Amino acid sequence: MDLKRLTNRAKDLVEKRGGPESVKEDAGELRDVAKGEGSLKEKAKAAAEAIKQPGADSGKPSEDGAAGSERPTAE
Repeated sequence: MDLKRLTNRAKDLVEKRGGPESVKEDAGELRDVAKGEGSLKEKAKAAAEAIKQPGADSGKPSEDGAAGSERPTAE
């Protein structure tokens, strides 16, 4: 396994997601979804929606009660 190649790939992915702060926000958002109310299926859907865009949103709960499952759209 080429560790240097793997490290460079990880760095590229972090930069594509918006940098280290954005990745931290994404992790916090996923943590909130996992700790929230709802079935495993609902949490999986909310998590998938949450990672579509880099960085956390305003943190306001959506209609289903999962924080971060709704994101504003850029116009």
